[in-house]
Amino acid sequence: MKLLNGIEFRRLETAIQSAETRQKVISDNIANVDTPNFKRSEVLFEDLLADAMGTNETKIAGIRTNAKHIPIGQSSTIPAPEVVLDENNSINNNGNNVDIDREMTLLAKNQLSYNFYIQQLNHDAKMMTTAIEGRA
Repeated sequence: MKLLNGIEFRRLETAIQSAETRQKVISDNIANVDTPNFKRSEVLFEDLLADAMGTNETKIAGIRTNAKHIPIGQSSTIPAPEVVLDENNSINNNGNNVDIDREMTLLAKNQLSYNFYIQQLNHDAKMMTTAIEGRA
């Protein structure tokens, strides 16, 4: 029985890890806002996850009882968060491309996403505990 190692839990775990990585990257960008020739970085995860999950709306999902079985329905691959360097533009005269307002906005958005992921994780754990203990 796969309670905590199913595909949904692994996606949530990877989303939390990507939010943590994004926090570090944005903090690094903010710390180097005045550093000459510093180029900002960003974390890609949501688009990679959407691509990995595909757009087909299959209603059937096969259960794999052996690692050699071909997955049917849901994709079982979860991409890792990817840190990319933005070298295309330069905002300041010193070659730096960090916009502090944009970074602060991204930081707030990331904090909201992280809080949502943690709330979802807590909810899932609470639901499993309720199911195991058999009380409401």
